[in-house]
Amino acid sequence: MASKSCLEIAFIFGLVLVCTYADGKVFNVLSYGAKADGVTDNSKAFLKAWADACKWNGQAELLIPLGAYMVNVVNFIGPCEKSTLTFQIKGIIKAPRSQKLFCNSSWISFQYINSLKIKGGGTLDGQGSFTWGKHQCSSMTLGFNFVNNTVVRDIHSINSKNIHFKVFACENMTFSHVNITAPRDSPNTDGIHISHSTNIHVLDSYIGTGDDCIAMIVGSNNINISGVTCGPGHGISIGSLGNSPNEVVKDIHVKNCTLIATQNGLRIKTWASSNVGNITNITFEDIIMKKVRNPIFIDQHYCPIHHCSKQPSSVQIKDVTFNNIRGSSSSRRAVILDCSALFPCEKIILNDINLAYHGHHGHVIAFCAHAKGKATGKKLPPSCLKESLNSST
Repeated sequence: MASKSCLEIAFIFGLVLVCTYADGKVFNVLSYGAKADGVTDNSKAFLKAWADACKWNGQAELLIPLGAYMVNVVNFIGPCEKSTLTFQIKGIIKAPRSQKLFCNSSWISFQYINSLKIKGGGTLDGQGSFTWGKHQCSSMTLGFNFVNNTVVRDIHSINSKNIHFKVFACENMTFSHVNITAPRDSPNTDGIHISHSTNIHVLDSYIGTGDDCIAMIVGSNNINISGVTCGPGHGISIGSLGNSPNEVVKDIHVKNCTLIATQNGLRIKTWASSNVGNITNITFEDIIMKKVRNPIFIDQHYCPIHHCSKQPSSVQIKDVTFNNIRGSSSSRRAVILDCSALFPCEKIILNDINLAYHGHHGHVIAFCAHAKGKATGKKLPPSCLKESLNSST
């Protein structure tokens, strides 16, 4: 009997421990004085709610309920060592119309945090239409700096002043079911911009902007992109690289994506005259193109400022595979491999390329310069690659 009582007490005590450990708390910004009127600056209320959620011992949810909340610059800074954080956006968060408050920085940033979830189906409204073409500074809607083991899902970002999501020095992040939009002619409104980060996943999302849907620049490593619909915009891009010495991008996998009426499709770009660098182990596969201007594009003479040196790029591009790329090109040159005369592209594989052109300027063609590799399977347009035995794997 005594033994049974002890077991019952132990069982009850165990339940108490479990409930205490699993106990969570919701930190509603309305409880901290936030006003959902779309006009009042709610920065202080958001930051107070974050401070309490960050130091909570257990599961913490910072809740932004339905409604419109104007917020000036807010930096959500960790580490939140005892808390498992969820940032739940149900409403609409609106940026100030002026860009002066966060010129060359982020409107909303998360820094030095391990293990974070951002979700809720809400919207980040950058109100970029009030600044496009009027200011020379760059800014981001949402910045992630030194953030690890984080999931961002079911979030909408519209009309960023410049870049929508910027990922810097992060590890193990997943973006899924995000919806990022800005007009075709909005300047520098990259969807997701990644640098110095490892093991980043972008899955099952829609991105349509005035610049790159996804840009992977220096230090991007082990990036997986799958199930993304891109358009309008400048496509899915690696680079530009070569602005500083020893810039590297490697281990990129882009799969099962659709690009619609974009300026470029799958693009790798390096500066026309550049420092030494490397782009290696890149795979693009199972991609659908719908009236894309430059579906496959390696550009080692990139120069958007129009007065670059004519010296060849010193960035080495190698081990790049384009597999099962199909659909339509809006330009006659559906494949452009314009590589460096100093460091020719090596081990370029084109397999099952089927890109039709229905314009009035002749048959679809490919253009190659200093590109070595091998073409197999379907070849539309006909391959221009300089066949190299070193391209076999």
